[in-house]
Amino acid sequence: MEYKTIARRCEARFIEKKSEFIGYLCPVQTEEQAVAFIEEIRAMHRKATHNCYAYILRENNAARHSDDGEPGGTAGVPIYEVLRKEGLTDVCCVVTRYFGGVLLGAGGLVRAYTKGAKDAVDAAQIKCMAEAVKLAVTVDYGLYGRLAQVFADFDARVEDERFADNVRIVLHIRAENSQKLTDKLVDVCNGAVSVEEIEKLNFDFA
Repeated sequence: MEYKTIARRCEARFIEKKSEFIGYLCPVQTEEQAVAFIEEIRAMHRKATHNCYAYILRENNAARHSDDGEPGGTAGVPIYEVLRKEGLTDVCCVVTRYFGGVLLGAGGLVRAYTKGAKDAVDAAQIKCMAEAVKLAVTVDYGLYGRLAQVFADFDARVEDERFADNVRIVLHIRAENSQKLTDKLVDVCNGAVSVEEIEKLNFDFA
């Protein structure tokens, strides 16, 4: 199963009719982490008028959003919709507002909170994660030149190469392609190759 998330925390800010909006985006994997991030932002901005949020998780397919005192449906839902339309999961977005004295109206609030979330997403490094297998491939020097095209054909991502008595290559491959890659390596190397599974994990193939 593939999914999109973000690599690290980021933020973006803008002014709309004297109100300052600050969008924060953070990678999270559990509701506890999401709540902790929301509380952290609230603690940073105790004098803010609102700290509205939304998060989407793979864990239990959880999704939550809050208007935090803004008129119903004008803040939390727009933030959530940005995350959903971007196809992101395991993320939490908080948009902080410092009221500047000018009312924005319901439509203005929806646009502002949408922009706050979208600007934060645009500032993020997106990761395209997939179930993967980390493999160690060992061959003699004479066979090394045959491997690059095989790796490219299967979109394998080489992490490390070590040259000693032989060549040892550590790589990541999508789980569904692991056995196919192994079979192809055995074929092109006429059986003179060792393929060892190191671990199963989620890996960024972006």
